[in-house]
Amino acid sequence: MYQQIFQKIKEFDTIIIHRHQRPDGDALGSQIGFKEALKTSFPQKQVFAVGDTNERLAFVGKMDEIADEVYERALVFVLDTAEEFLISDYRYVKGQFLIKMDHHIPRGEFGNLVLVDTNFESCAGLISDFLFQTGMKLNTVAAQALFTGIVTDSGRFRYDSVTAKTLATAAKLLEYDFSLNEVYSNLYIEELKIVRLRAYFTLNFQLTPLGVAYMKNTAADIKNHDVDLFTISRGMVNTMAGIKGIDIWANFTEDESTNTVICELRSNQYNINAVAAKYGGGGHQFASGATLKSFAEADLMLQDLDNLIKENSK
Repeated sequence: MYQQIFQKIKEFDTIIIHRHQRPDGDALGSQIGFKEALKTSFPQKQVFAVGDTNERLAFVGKMDEIADEVYERALVFVLDTAEEFLISDYRYVKGQFLIKMDHHIPRGEFGNLVLVDTNFESCAGLISDFLFQTGMKLNTVAAQALFTGIVTDSGRFRYDSVTAKTLATAAKLLEYDFSLNEVYSNLYIEELKIVRLRAYFTLNFQLTPLGVAYMKNTAADIKNHDVDLFTISRGMVNTMAGIKGIDIWANFTEDESTNTVICELRSNQYNINAVAAKYGGGGHQFASGATLKSFAEADLMLQDLDNLIKENSK
């Protein structure tokens, strides 16, 4: 499959890279890393990265603004995206050929060519392997972006998805001259308001009868804490992690712009992906998400999570 994708890259003069909405470190890291590697390996090609932004991760790289006409003869990549409706920038459909590369459990396929490998801890890890195996060139920006993606989706190399290959890939990327301190400082040094928000979560999360930890955040909460939806949703979910006796935790956040509730779901031992899928979401075995209709639906999900614990304790 790598060689098929590599051949398509050689066929096109214009390449446009997409990924999912509300990008995390892996989405941006794989996107920017891939873009920079393509530009370094094929300097004669036009390569663009498009989509919405995440100010906290601006250090990874910037998005490009391009006209619709650029898509007419373009090869389009969609990275780190399990489902089509999650793709940032609808214009991905305007390209001449579409390739999907991802590491999530598939939830409906799209694209003319599809490479999904759930054995990788991150999409950045998959992209790195593709670049190494096909002999493409990297620069410092590409290496830093890909390393950032691996760090974020591996939980700083702590998650069960981490393998010897993960560490070997990170070692190869570290051969390029970028600052580890810069990466970790940008990812993990926090503003005072974020530290206080984390303390608020610690003091206020709730437990279901069988010990599922959860928080419900309204649109008013987001405004009161002076943060964006991403920060209070995905950014705070693991505040409930690493606590003895809590094996599943969920964060529900109201999205006022769409009248929905964003769910971030995590576990350290239960396969919560099936529960996320029941509500139209997905992701990984121990880290998934979904978009819910309301907090009432969140309560139904919490019941399902309790049932998951009950069934596995028999």
